[in-house]
Amino acid sequence: MAAGKLLLYAGLSLSLCALGMLAVAMCSDHWYETDARRYRERCRSFTSRRKDPGFIYIPNNSLPLRASRSSLPRWEKKLLLARNRRQLFAMSAADECSRQYNSTNMGLWRKCHRLGFDQEIEDLIRKGSITRCSYIKYHYSSATIPKNLSYNITKTIRQDEWHSLHLRRMTAGFMGMAVAIILFGWIIGVLGCCWDRGLMQYVAGLLFLMGGTFCIISLCTCVAGINFELSRYPRYLYGLPDDIGHGYGWSMFCAWGGLGLTLIAGFFCTLAPSIQPIPRSTCPKSRQENGTVC
Repeated sequence: MAAGKLLLYAGLSLSLCALGMLAVAMCSDHWYETDARRYRERCRSFTSRRKDPGFIYIPNNSLPLRASRSSLPRWEKKLLLARNRRQLFAMSAADECSRQYNSTNMGLWRKCHRLGFDQEIEDLIRKGSITRCSYIKYHYSSATIPKNLSYNITKTIRQDEWHSLHLRRMTAGFMGMAVAIILFGWIIGVLGCCWDRGLMQYVAGLLFLMGGTFCIISLCTCVAGINFELSRYPRYLYGLPDDIGHGYGWSMFCAWGGLGLTLIAGFFCTLAPSIQPIPRSTCPKSRQENGTVC
């Protein structure tokens, strides 16, 4: 009896903690983060080079004595690979620096400039020229596509916009359903604990497992959506340069932690009724005597 109650109380407590973690993850804007400080420093150094007549700039990695060495350091190998990749796509350093990349953090609802990562952006935000956060659109809007692209590439870009929009909708929709199911299961579990109904406790555990399933779908869809955005065609329009750091933020790890707690809570709540002993009735069992039932 004590072990079943302990499992039930532990499951309800874990589900409440998971509900709080998922709610914090949904309301925060740190699911995916980028760091463009190295990229901006490289572009600043590129634009500040000497441009007077008669001066020819030759990077050190292009010198034959440096490029012909048999063993290069790791950072020089990365620079050579990046240069070869730019040459493969007919992109120079000036072409890469023509695009504006900022350090941002993104959530389910907003995309924001990261605080303290770029002083120019901070000055513009302080003046009111731009806003720190912009809302993510969950309705289709025509994308800004360059006019010099072919019809096939333009059609591909518009199809990718539809796919990306559906992935964002699935992420937000399944996460909202997961939170709603976990909340409903917690209410059922509390009522079953107060009324001592094993069936309600078992149903609460099943609801926790169902909410965890929806949460798994939402998180996997979010990861798939981010990978889809980074691999869109053409790469020189939607891909990130090599020197821009990017990765998942603390909101994503908070959501995965809430998922783990939800699954553990569902396991505890479904196991608790089977451990509790079946209550015996105080009414004596009827027996049959001389063809009559007493």
